[in-house]
Amino acid sequence: MDAIEMKQRLQEGGTVFGCLLSAIGTTRFKSVFAGSGLDYVVIDSEHGSRDRKEIQELCAMLREAGVVPIVRVPVPMAHWVAMALDAGAAGVLIPYCETVEEVRDSVGTARLHPLKGEYLRRAIQDGVFPSPRTKEYLENRRRESIVLVGIESEPGQRNLDAILEVGGIDGIFIGPNDMTTSLGIPDETLNPKYVEVIKDIVARSEAKHVPVMVFSSTMEEQHQAIGLGSRIIFHSTDSRFMQQAIQQQFAELRAAVEKRGNA
Repeated sequence: MDAIEMKQRLQEGGTVFGCLLSAIGTTRFKSVFAGSGLDYVVIDSEHGSRDRKEIQELCAMLREAGVVPIVRVPVPMAHWVAMALDAGAAGVLIPYCETVEEVRDSVGTARLHPLKGEYLRRAIQDGVFPSPRTKEYLENRRRESIVLVGIESEPGQRNLDAILEVGGIDGIFIGPNDMTTSLGIPDETLNPKYVEVIKDIVARSEAKHVPVMVFSSTMEEQHQAIGLGSRIIFHSTDSRFMQQAIQQQFAELRAAVEKRGNA
């Protein structure tokens, strides 16, 4: 899948599947992703210490494997969005957004980069471009850009309708740790209070034809998100997958040895 196909599937009401890349930092894992069933991967640079070279190499590897590379930038600021796109990202996840202004600037950069400075402000605020040719060029250049906006706090939830009016948003992301902490129920991802927040965000976003992604670490959490209407399935991390596989298979092997010893 490429980014344009991913956007089209979501626009048609479909579902896509992906995970978070939090540990892998080299291109030697290309064979792991090729044929994995993943449509996209989010490369984490918000909580991870990744440099631009590493992000560039991971984006190229994922593209070659047929997986859409999306970068979660550190903060909702336009220059971080620009750096992710320059590194080869097919899209960005802009974390912890609360105001229309920060969303407008970040989305504008994702849609119109490399337009900058005063010209970018004019394009975002007034729809004025240096020329019709420039407008067409920028729109074609960023056809594939996927823009995901993080609503991860009560203020963000309150401002959701205004944020959605910015336009150019391909998905709304709910981060469970930040959101539950904001709600006063840290990490209680099955708490009815958090469930109601997901329901509300899904209803208001889907009313604008914008799908929602909810990060989940466990199958129970993910089934909950799917049941509540999440269409961008964002499940677990590379490190968690490796840990679970190691634990499961070696537990099985130890059990086999114990069974042999008791025979």
